[in-house]
Order: sequence, then C-alpha cells, then structure tokens
Amino acid sequence: EELKGLTLEELQDKLADAFEERDNLQIQKATHQISNPLRIREVRREIARLNTYIRQHELGIAIETKKEEK
Repeated sequence: EELKGLTLEELQDKLADAFEERDNLQIQKATHQISNPLRIREVRREIARLNTYIRQHELGIAIETKKEEK
C-alpha cells in the first residue's frame, strides 16, 4: 500500500487532507449536492487507516504486509 513508506509528517498531512475532504463531503450531503455518497464511507475508512499507521509509527511497531506473514 502507498501509506507504508511515508514519514510521520506525510501521514499527518494526508490525514489533514482527508479530514478536509470529509468535511466538504458532509457539506455537500447536507445541501443535496453530493455526486457520490459512498465517497464519505471511503474517506472515513481512509481516516481510520491513517490514524492506525500514525499510531503504529508512534509506537515503533513494524508494519508488515500479509505476504511477509505467510
């Protein structure tokens, strides 16, 4: 995945962008202008994924892929 090799600062920048996108999508939803309502779910999951990677980075946990586990 593309998030694996990023630094903590890059992850935090992506998180800020994702929060901004989520806020914009919520406004579009409230005004009935949203073209793809499922994008809200995708962005919400992206935020959770970014938070996980940031926390792992803070704790120093190695991020392994499923290929490495097998």
